[in-house]
Parts: sequence; structure tokens; C-alpha cells
Amino acid sequence: MEIRFSGTDGTQTGAIAALEALLVKLPHPFTAGETVGIKLHWGERGNESFLEPVYARAIVNWLSSLGAKPFIFDTTVLYSGGRRLGKDSLETAARNGYTADFLGCPLVIADGMDGRDVIDLPAGYKHFQTVQVTSLVHKTQGFFIFSHFKGHLASGYGGAIKNLSMGFASRAQKQRMHADVRPTLIPGKCVRCGVCVEVCPSGAAGMLPDQDPQYDLKRCIGCAQCIAACPETALKIMWNSSPEAFQEKLVETAAAVWRHIRKKSVLVNALIKVSAECDCLPGKTEIIAPDFGFLSGASPLALDEACVKFLGDDTITAAHPGLPWQRQSTYAREIGFFT
Repeated sequence: MEIRFSGTDGTQTGAIAALEALLVKLPHPFTAGETVGIKLHWGERGNESFLEPVYARAIVNWLSSLGAKPFIFDTTVLYSGGRRLGKDSLETAARNGYTADFLGCPLVIADGMDGRDVIDLPAGYKHFQTVQVTSLVHKTQGFFIFSHFKGHLASGYGGAIKNLSMGFASRAQKQRMHADVRPTLIPGKCVRCGVCVEVCPSGAAGMLPDQDPQYDLKRCIGCAQCIAACPETALKIMWNSSPEAFQEKLVETAAAVWRHIRKKSVLVNALIKVSAECDCLPGKTEIIAPDFGFLSGASPLALDEACVKFLGDDTITAAHPGLPWQRQSTYAREIGFFT
């Protein structure tokens, strides 16, 4: 499948020009008067690796030039921080520069301010017979899936597939995908700083004076925030089943969403500010590759695989050693999710 690429010179000005050059030649299904939702990640509170809103504004301007009616959206999340509730998420977006005044379009919490504006889609796969996602899949006339390609502690990398799965999923569906992820303490590494207790949204982490933290795995919701936030990297994932299962669930959710929206959608991956971890994490994360530019394609799998090729397998493996991140691709092919 054809992949279109527009390269950057490594500056923000060059990156904006590269995106605009890609958009001008981008095949699309949009017509004047249609509503088009731009699915992106506007960054967690305190995160430094998210994509600045100048790129979203370029997409809004392009869609507006076609006569479409764009809006930007994301869904609420499982973990504590700045995006768990709809109100908080919009405040975080504004703090990161994503405002209606700057962008020229509205911002929407796709699963509703209370997280209940969701529907069930048929899936019919090994893990999920149905998936629960934002009702926008039926309400919106078009979609622009704008994904920041980067690393991820549980899947190795996140791109278009992850944006379609976690990005569209209800909190309940996110929980179903995370169900196999649990924290375990690496002996001797913990300094008892208490960060894991502070960030745990379910109260599963606790710590008594002069003792290492303890984790109630029955209360744990598997969001992995404690693992990601630990400043000493003293926690690692203890899989209830396997890391492959998490990736398979990502793929199944994305495939069910894509089945419903692919004829009215376009895909663009941003291969800039490629960090080792997701934009969901607060603080500064390691940049693991130079800025390449922007890629588009008709297949989420082909697009993500093209980004992997730019980075090289070794880059992803070095960022997350021992993680079988290739399962995203192999499983997508097994279930026929490659178009």
C-alpha cells in the first residue's frame, strides 16, 4: 500500500511546512459541510513530548479550506492526572495550548464529560466479541486520525493502531485492554519516595512508614501509571498472561473501530519528537530518534510499519528491551486488519 512521506529539516517551521505539503496532496473522502473529527493526543499535564497545537491548527486550516467543519477530540483516561475527567482534560488541553481560539475549532471530550457517551461495536475476535468506544463513530461524518508515533512501555510503540484503540475506547474498554498489567517491585531499587502511592487512581498502592510500598492486585486496574511514574524504575510489569495479550487487545479494538470508520477517514502519523514513552506521562521523556517528518497511508498497520522502518527495529528494542513489540504487526495480519 502506498505510503506518502513529507520530510522536515528538524525545525518546527520545517515540520509545519512538511505537514502542510503532505496535506495538499492527501487523498480524502471529505466534502463541504461535513463534520470531521481530528483524533489526536493533546498531552498530559506536565508532559513535554506531546505535539504542539501548531500542527493541529494546520490540519484545521486544511479541512476548513475544503469546506468541512472540523473539531478536535480525545477520550478520558483510566489513570490519575489531568485527563481522567472531561473537565480536567479540557483544562489540560488549554494548558498545553489547545484552545478553540488558537485552533479555530471546538474541542470535544468524545466519550462525554462523564465518560458515558459510548456505544458497543461488534468485534468477533479472540479477546473481544464487542468493544466499547465513543459514540462519535456513528455521529461524525469524517475522521482525521493524527497520531504521534512514539515508544510505549507496554506495547513498545504507539502509532495509528494505538490511537484508534486507546484513543477511541471508553474507560471500561481501556480497563479491559489493561487487565493483564500489574506492578511488581524490583528488590533493592525502591527508595520509598511514595510516588507510586500518589499516582495510583484506585488506591491499590499503599505504604507504611519505613516499609516498601505494597500493591493490592485485586484493586489494581492495570493502568501502569505507577510503573511509568517511578523515578527509580523500581517497578516492572508483571503480566497476568503475557505482553502479547495486551497488544492483541489493542489491535482488536482498533480493528473494530477501523471497520466502521475507514471509508470516511484519513491517517497521518507524525514522526517527530519521537519519545521513548507515551505523551500520557508527565515530565520529560527521552527522545530516541531524529525528526523525520509526516507519513500518510490508507492502512493503520502499513502506516505504523513504515514508521518502524524509519526508526529501525533496534531503536524500539533498545527503548524497551525484552518486550515482544512485533506482536502488533503479526496479530493484525492474523485477524485480517491490514487494509
